[in-house]
Amino acid sequence: MSRRTLWTNVQLATMTEGSPYGAVRDGALALSEGKIAWLGRFKDLPSEIHSSADEVIDGQGRWVTPGLIDCHTHLVYAGHRAGEFEMRLQGASYEEIARRGGGIRSTVGATRAADEAALLQQSERRLTSLLNEGVTTVEIKSGYGLDLETEMKILRVAGRLAGKFPVTVCPTYLGAHALPPEFEGRSDAYIDFVCREVLPRLAAEKLATAVDAFCERIGFTPEQTERVFKAATGLGLRVKIHAEQLSDQGGAALAARYKALSADHLEHLSEAGARALAGSGTVAVLLPGAFYFLRETRVPPVDLLRRYSVPMAVSTDSNPGTSPAGSLLLMLNMACTLFRLTPEEALAGVTRNAAKALGLEKRIGTLERGKDADFVVWDISEPAELAYAFGINPRRFVVRHGNIVNWFPSVAAPPCSPPPPGECPP
Repeated sequence: MSRRTLWTNVQLATMTEGSPYGAVRDGALALSEGKIAWLGRFKDLPSEIHSSADEVIDGQGRWVTPGLIDCHTHLVYAGHRAGEFEMRLQGASYEEIARRGGGIRSTVGATRAADEAALLQQSERRLTSLLNEGVTTVEIKSGYGLDLETEMKILRVAGRLAGKFPVTVCPTYLGAHALPPEFEGRSDAYIDFVCREVLPRLAAEKLATAVDAFCERIGFTPEQTERVFKAATGLGLRVKIHAEQLSDQGGAALAARYKALSADHLEHLSEAGARALAGSGTVAVLLPGAFYFLRETRVPPVDLLRRYSVPMAVSTDSNPGTSPAGSLLLMLNMACTLFRLTPEEALAGVTRNAAKALGLEKRIGTLERGKDADFVVWDISEPAELAYAFGINPRRFVVRHGNIVNWFPSVAAPPCSPPPPGECPP
């Protein structure tokens, strides 16, 4: 028989729509077989659920949210680009650095040279930082290999992280990230290589669940991006896009035509692009870390996205060049202070809408019966505190698939009395 756990004396921020935070005060949460079996007000708890529980945990009045979801990261890479950070501070633009052979290409060189063990070791540190703050699901993009061998190596490392840590990993192939040096001046030939050689291999070996592309002046044209989308969808893979970060290339509208999971960045999104997203179900992923790090001044058109009811997710965009971020909680604060999201919108951006951006909204992202029992117990007095404070981690417990995660290498789980039992799932 499966173990049945009952959490009582908790405040639930279910993040379902219809009321602020989907809040349920003085609540209870019943778990079975790694799923949420029942939730609601404690006074409405059926007596048979209470009496049949194998374990009852007193939440001591703490708030519970869905497990956090970082839906846009580039966690697996080698080296760093601190030198480019200095160059930007001395006046060089992101585009200038890229044209000088820096930017993505410099990370490509380091990643190609690193073996799988070295990549895993470096990536573990970055992932651990996110897990310590209550992240239970993370997307990891490739894109720092740009050849078949290294792209597969990156995606294999992403899979190994999923096997080693208590986290769900969504692997995304980002071959159309930059032009590799061996294809200099032959961008169409490189797109042919991506579509005809790499995508079929990755699909056959099931190394990626989605395909992304950087549609931008320093990336790939809308026509080239569409070729990637056609090849990916023909193989049964969902698509995503880096769009409208530095200019309006019509990438969001292209993504909408292909029912993309998400369109990400969007600082230069037009009203036509927002309207297209609204009709497609595609999620707008906002990346305040990159906006901050690059010292951009044009914010995404949040009011436009609200007007067209486009769901907004928030993510770290953790990467070596434009957002070397290891804190999703900090992104909540930045989304509010830089982009003027409300704390509730920001929290929805790392739960409900982030799940939709990964195509996982039926499993995670809200606290509802039948969904995965992935949630975080916080030492806060109201949910807005998660976006309000920065540099502070109020995470008390992380629960994944119904089990308390007791292992945090860099931040020890705060003590409680008595400590509830639980084990880290495999």
